[in-house]
Amino acid sequence: MRALITDTEMADPDIERKLLEAAGFEVTVGHCKTEADVIACAQGMDALLVTYAPVTAAVFAACPSVRMISRHGIGVDSIDTDAALEHGVWVSNVPDYGYDEVPTHAISLLFSLLRHITFHDRQVRSGVWNFAQTGRIDRIADMTLGIVGLGRLGRFTMELCRPFFKHVAAFDPFLPDDKWPAGVEKCSLEEVFQKANAISLHLPLNADTRHIVNQQLLSCIPERGAYLVNTSRGGLTDLDAVLAALDSGRLRGVGLDVLPVEPPAPDHPILHHPRAIVTPHAAFYSTESVLDLRHKFAVNVVAWKREGVAPNAVVRGHVAATA
Repeated sequence: MRALITDTEMADPDIERKLLEAAGFEVTVGHCKTEADVIACAQGMDALLVTYAPVTAAVFAACPSVRMISRHGIGVDSIDTDAALEHGVWVSNVPDYGYDEVPTHAISLLFSLLRHITFHDRQVRSGVWNFAQTGRIDRIADMTLGIVGLGRLGRFTMELCRPFFKHVAAFDPFLPDDKWPAGVEKCSLEEVFQKANAISLHLPLNADTRHIVNQQLLSCIPERGAYLVNTSRGGLTDLDAVLAALDSGRLRGVGLDVLPVEPPAPDHPILHHPRAIVTPHAAFYSTESVLDLRHKFAVNVVAWKREGVAPNAVVRGHVAATA
């Protein structure tokens, strides 16, 4: 069987290659950035291991040999899952890596905003030594924390932050009442933005959530303002609306680990806004989490070949693996 690593940020995907070759795969490493690149490289391949390369309906139509796709991470928005289902192709992700890293990165951004750490640092480096220069700082113990999405990472972020806040309000339309965490107020999305002083996003990106943080939602924030953190997917936010809310004071600060286009243009206004903290899609990263991710990314494909069923299936294919 043949496997294509469509694209990778690793200088040498040796971990993935060794696991796949030990399972009997012939492995090719590509540098695919476009739909056309994937179609050209994926001819005759049984499995694709994808980081950022787009796997569209056209790819599935042009590459009928592909029966399994493993996504390097949690989100599968770069893969047309409806087309995968139509063609009977398995799609798996890696949902259980970075369990410590993403929540701790989110709360690091959150507390840096709430205590103006980065804002103070910029002022001091510019020659200003004044604790009040960055504006009003409120007591965290009097604040309401807002969590949008109570999946694995959102819930852990909430649990880590909860002792510091007076109240927690959350939105998750898919979490049943019997699984709802005790003491957390169940709210609509608009209510979270109305009530919370600090909001952390933990949603997948799909047609329903793209630009879910838009001008209309941000207008729900009261005049006192709120802080916003996003460590999930850049497409959740309409950056123009976010910038307008920053300028108006409706947003008192934002911490963004993800952006709609990565990397952003060097002159993008979000990179130069004094109330924004931007990190380079690093929330997932530690030495240990990357090793864990790379291993599980390849094992999805190995297990599918050996057992005919892919672990962590986001789409269950109807075509079994054959040796």
